[in-house]
Amino acid sequence: MIRLDHVSREYGRSGTGPTVRALDQVTLQFAPGTFTAVMGPSGSGKTTLLHCAAGVDRPTAGSVCWDDVDVARLPERRLARLRRVRIGFVFQALNLIPSMTVAQNVALPSRLAGRRLAQGAIQEAMVHVGLGDRARAYPAELSGGEQQRVAIARALVSRPAMVFADEPTGALDRRTGHEILDFLRAGVDSLGQTCVMVTHDPVAASWADRVVVLEDGRVVDEIDRPSTSTALAARLGAE
Repeated sequence: MIRLDHVSREYGRSGTGPTVRALDQVTLQFAPGTFTAVMGPSGSGKTTLLHCAAGVDRPTAGSVCWDDVDVARLPERRLARLRRVRIGFVFQALNLIPSMTVAQNVALPSRLAGRRLAQGAIQEAMVHVGLGDRARAYPAELSGGEQQRVAIARALVSRPAMVFADEPTGALDRRTGHEILDFLRAGVDSLGQTCVMVTHDPVAASWADRVVVLEDGRVVDEIDRPSTSTALAARLGAE
C-alpha cells in the first residue's frame, strides 16, 4: 500500500525568489495489485507526485507511507536501500548507462542493492520484453523503442512490489507503446505489483484501473476503470 497524506511540495525559498508549489495538500492511496495513471496538463505536478510517491523526492509537508513506513522521514541512506529493494522506476529519460551492455543495465539496480537475482532472471526479463537476443548489445545500438524495453526490464527484473513509470510510451510508436503497457499491466495482474504511471495519453491511461487527474498541484478528478480511451478523452475534455 502506498499512501500520501496531505502532501505538498514547494520549490524555491522565500528571500531568493517566488516559491512554486508543485503539489498542494494531495491525499491519495494506491492499493496493492492496482494500476493507476496520473494525468493533467503540463506543470500540474504529475512528475513531482510520482517522485514523492516513489521516495525519489521528499515532500515539503505531509507523509508518504509504504505500508506503515513513512519514507519521507527516513534518513537518506536507509531510504536509498529501501528504494532499491521495494521499487522499480522507469524514468522518462531512461537513464541507461552507455558503457554497459543491455544485460548489465538490466542487472544494475539489483547489483547496487546487493541482491542476488535468481539464475536466468535477467534473460527471462529480456525475453519478456522481446530482447532475448540483445543481451550483449549496447544502448547506442538499439532503437528508441528497444531502449525503452531495456528500461522496463530493468524495472521489473527483481519483481519489485511497486513500479513507477514516467511517460513510458511518450516517444514510442503506437504498437511499441501498447507492448510496453502490456508489460506493465502483466506485472500488476500476474505479480500483484502496484503500478503508478504518469501519462498525457488517454490511450495509455485506458490500460489503468484508475485515472487520477491533477491540476495546479491538486487532485481535481478520479476516474475508476476507464472503459475506453475515447470515453476517457471525452471526460477529460469536459473538465
